[in-house]
Amino acid sequence: MKPPLVLKRLMTVSIVMLLLLLAAMLLGLSAGSTGSSLTAVVQTIWGKNDIDPTLAAIIWRIRLPRVLLAALVGATLSVGGLVFQALLRNPLAEPYILGISGGSAIGAIIGILLGVSPFPGVSLFAFIGSMATLLLILMMVSGQTILKRESLLLSGVMVNAFCAAVIMFLVSLTQDSRLHNIIFWLMGDFSMVDARQVAILAATLLPGMILIFWFAHPMNLLLAGKEPAQSMGVHVKAVTVTLLVATSFMVSATVSHSGLLGFVGLVMPHLLRLLLGPDHRVLVPACILGGSTYMVLCDLLARILPEQGEMPAGVITAMIGAPLFIFLMKTSKR
Repeated sequence: MKPPLVLKRLMTVSIVMLLLLLAAMLLGLSAGSTGSSLTAVVQTIWGKNDIDPTLAAIIWRIRLPRVLLAALVGATLSVGGLVFQALLRNPLAEPYILGISGGSAIGAIIGILLGVSPFPGVSLFAFIGSMATLLLILMMVSGQTILKRESLLLSGVMVNAFCAAVIMFLVSLTQDSRLHNIIFWLMGDFSMVDARQVAILAATLLPGMILIFWFAHPMNLLLAGKEPAQSMGVHVKAVTVTLLVATSFMVSATVSHSGLLGFVGLVMPHLLRLLLGPDHRVLVPACILGGSTYMVLCDLLARILPEQGEMPAGVITAMIGAPLFIFLMKTSKR
């Protein structure tokens, strides 16, 4: 495909996905216990003089940080799944299934129990946990070729189960008021966030997303295999290590803010690959914007489905992602 055609396709996809994201964010801003129409939300954002000051405070201080956090988390987990699937050449690979998110959660809980600051303290502990998990999985599958894809998935599932056990052990050690907050956070919680935290997270994630888009073409070449990619000038080891470390860092940063959210990195890359094809130059921005939209809508459902209160967004992502994972497992064996 010629570069101008790729650029035109990239612009078209990005504009459409951006419009979908803006529509989802407006819906997310209009949903809440106090209730508000889309018109009132738009007027508040545009700063009309006759707006309700209470509603304006709710939208700017509570709903907008929550919606932006959901968008950032969805973008990161979606593009993280895309990177893992491309580098490991396994369509079922994603941070949650491989245990990377679980390792990050262990690190984050240890940071919380030690009383360190949310940033960079808890985020640093979460990054250490994610890297330790990634290294453990790579060591478990090293030297295997014939069954490597199956071994990778099985190793990830085992590591994920081990991480879940460690998380429950750490939770059982907590006896004070932090116990309820940790459990709710583990299931995917966007409610305990402010604008400053969202700004720090966005500044942390932006370089990683630019880096992943920069390596979109090498990821296309890696789909053909290690040797063909090397013959076309790709430094496979450097690209793989750089992307794995960057992705693990981004996932750990989001987990430390939102808790565990499963299967986002599985649902969106597969859906967008089905709609747009395998070109990562288009898929990377599509996953960033599409993952953001998906997570904002999941959080919206988590808020409006219960008659009283709300449920963690992780419940919605698991209810959608788990059946898809089983479907892909069955189809991949055919």
